[in-house]
Amino acid sequence: MIDTATDRMRKVKSILVTQEAPTDPASPYFKLAEKYHIKIDFRPFIQVEAVPMREFRKQKIEILQHSAIIFTSRNAVDHFFAICKELKLDMPADMKYFCISDQTSNYLQKYIVIRKRKIFSGLKDTKDLLEIIKKHKNEKFLFPCSDIRKSDIPDFLKSNGYTYTEAVINHTVAADLSDLKNVYYDILAFFSPSGINSLFVNFPDFKQNNTRLAAFGPTTAKAVREAGLILDIEAPLPNAPSMTGALELYVKKANGIK
Repeated sequence: MIDTATDRMRKVKSILVTQEAPTDPASPYFKLAEKYHIKIDFRPFIQVEAVPMREFRKQKIEILQHSAIIFTSRNAVDHFFAICKELKLDMPADMKYFCISDQTSNYLQKYIVIRKRKIFSGLKDTKDLLEIIKKHKNEKFLFPCSDIRKSDIPDFLKSNGYTYTEAVINHTVAADLSDLKNVYYDILAFFSPSGINSLFVNFPDFKQNNTRLAAFGPTTAKAVREAGLILDIEAPLPNAPSMTGALELYVKKANGIK
């Protein structure tokens, strides 16, 4: 008999977040851990690897035929400029850069002189970035991305008649989690179907038992259920738009905190 979500409402002492640890000391995760006296660890379940140059060449992409580049992560920045270096390409001074956040745009200074470039940044997510892109419809966009990526940006560009090219510059693969084989957490928090895939790549015989699973976004939630697992915590919620918010609601209820 499968436990119901109610039957599984047990006290939470530890959470594993399947992402890199936040660099901001004021992160809501740290506040959550301190407020409720629980252990929160971070461990990426997926990793990004640059595509070999021969694989990139097969895409037959002429980088300098584009007038703007869209970056959604620092990994994308690193792998893109590594390709440019290998191709011996220098970015023209009038190239425009559209970045998902200030953190990503600031990271560009590792490769270009920012004060001399045209850089546009979203506040925190894709929605913000798309609002900025709307004002630059005449650009020829290049979107360096992974072989596994969200469809919101290309869907927007395609449906609104933008000129754009997707350039697959990295692969998303399962990280090696063998050191976690005998480590137990009350909650595992996932953010993509790739994370669920990595769980089973590393632990083919994984049994959920009393481990609660949290999923952010409908595609991740779907992946949890399709894997035959119980989804205990789903985010975003109307009253909890973030993963930390959804986790806090669950911890308060499970730990009997009012």
